[in-house]
Amino acid sequence: MNRLAYLPVVAGVALMLSACQSVPEKIENKENLLAAAGFTAQPANTPQRQASMRKLPPNKFVRQAKGDDFVFVYADPVVCQCVYVGDQNAYGQYRQMVFQKNLADEKRMTASMAQDAFDFAPWGPWGPDGIY
Repeated sequence: MNRLAYLPVVAGVALMLSACQSVPEKIENKENLLAAAGFTAQPANTPQRQASMRKLPPNKFVRQAKGDDFVFVYADPVVCQCVYVGDQNAYGQYRQMVFQKNLADEKRMTASMAQDAFDFAPWGPWGPDGIY
């Protein structure tokens, strides 16, 4: 069986495992990556900041113009009650880290599946001359 045949299975298992995390855990993991990528957390510790944070979609990136540049804003009203702010470099770094994490998770899942491979031998003839 070629490796591409495993891809839907790996994707399905990864989705099931990601569903095992609670929403706050998922948000917290995302925020750890944000901080590592260079985003800074700004606490919503005043009524004005809280009102401003409520205008943003929760746990989603918003790109906003700031002079000639753009900043990326990520509001978290659940876990830290703050707004993460980062520039284009921080956002690019975050995206790269997410890609690397997903790739590592997929490799780990593939290795786990290969380790626990089902033994088809007792089920009959397989291969070029057998049943597929």
